[in-house]
Order: sequence, then C-alpha cells, then structure tokens
Amino acid sequence: MKKLFLSALIIAAAMTSCANKDAKTTEAAEAETAITENTVAPAAGEIVYVHVEAVLAQSDLFKQEGEPLQEKTKKTQESWAQKERNLQAEMAKLQEKYQKGLITTNDAQMQQEKLQKRAASYQSTSQKEAQKLDEENYVFTNRAQDLIARAIKEINSEKHYKMVVNAASLLEAEPSLDITNDVLKKVNELYASDKAAEKK
Repeated sequence: MKKLFLSALIIAAAMTSCANKDAKTTEAAEAETAITENTVAPAAGEIVYVHVEAVLAQSDLFKQEGEPLQEKTKKTQESWAQKERNLQAEMAKLQEKYQKGLITTNDAQMQQEKLQKRAASYQSTSQKEAQKLDEENYVFTNRAQDLIARAIKEINSEKHYKMVVNAASLLEAEPSLDITNDVLKKVNELYASDKAAEKK
C-alpha cells in the first residue's frame, strides 16, 4: 500500500513542474525604466540606444494584449496549484484513514487507483494547457520583437544612425542618445496600423 501512495506522490510532484512555468511576458511587465522626452534629437551618424524592455512594457501592444495574456497565465497557474493541493489533501486523507484502520486495504487500493487516474488525467490536461500558453506567449513575444525591429528600422532609415543598441547592454551613455521615446511612438503607430489592416 505504501508503494501505491509513493507512486501517487510522484505523480503529484510531476504536476508541480507544470505549474512552475512562468510567462515570459512577466519580464516586460516589470520593466521600470522611465521613458523621457529628449529635448535634442541625436544627430545622424551617432550611436544611439533604446530601453527595449521599457518600450515593450509601455506599448499599446502590451497594454491591450500582453497584460490580458499575463493575467490568463497567472490564473491558469493558480488553478493548477489549487488542483494539486486538493489532490495532495485527498491522498493524505486516504493515507490517514488507512493507517487508522478505518478502511480496508482493498478499499484503500481502489480509492488510490481512482486518485492516480485523476492525477494522470489532470497532468495530461495541465500539460496541454501549458503548451497552449507557451505558444501564445511565444507568438506575443515574436510580435513584440517584430514591431520593435520594424520601428527601429523605420526610424533609422530617416535618421541614419551608425548603430542602435539595447540599453540593457550599456554601462553608461549620454541621455541625449536615448531614442526610447521615438521607438515607443513608432511601435504604437505600427501596432495601430497592423490592427487596422487586420480589420479590413
């Protein structure tokens, strides 16, 4: 009987790994870099930088699609955790009943098998949900990266900067070389344009 309970706990532990997946959009939401308006635009030929995380976190794309996806991911993970706690509580209760001699070995084994089947079914369902969420987060991330890349390319085609770098890689730089606000505006323009094109 102890072996049966051990195998059920192993299944429960496997379910925990599904619930520990974090949404990648969380990093973007936690970006705290403030976007400031530059009074002097960098000259052509300069090396400029962009706070990419701040652009993503403050973009219309993130506000309209990223935040709801983040909330959906959080609620799903909380649901997984609650189901797991419930199943573990049932397993513990069954073990306690058996140890107190309140149920027969045969009844305990039958109930144990039912719990194992529920655990396997739950694990399968949670894995499918996790794959779907991973795919949604992957698509969102790719869309965000595409918008940012297109925005930078358009800005640079007009401004002709020598190089545009991610501020995350910088140790120190002149604030006047920060084009984050321009990139954010362009990302929002492109996002609005893409949405309008999708409606046609």
